Amino acid sequence: MTRVKRGCIARRRRNNIIKLASGFRGAHSKLYRTANQQRVKALVYARRDRTNRKREIRRLWITRINAAARSSGITHNNMIHSLYKNQVCFNRKVLAQIAILDQDCFCRIIDRIN
Repeated sequence: MTRVKRGCIARRRRNNIIKLASGFRGAHSKLYRTANQQRVKALVYARRDRTNRKREIRRLWITRINAAARSSGITHNNMIHSLYKNQVCFNRKVLAQIAILDQDCFCRIIDRIN
């Protein structure tokens, strides 16, 4: 059989992994084996945090709505229940924006559902 020389291909593959790990700290950006392990771990973290970001944004909306609603004497829980009961179609994202940007409109919404 003929001899296959593939040093440049292996080097290119390793260099691509090193480039992907370029911002990592210490040996994680220099050594191939640790860089490869850290790259896989970074992808795992990225996927986990994409899910967690949605959770944290929703929690932020609820906190903002609750703070604005409590100033009008109602809690977030009771407000959302009253919205559904009166068939007022606002999601939490829109309500949070209204609560921050237009307090008067938010108070009118609360008056409408009470």
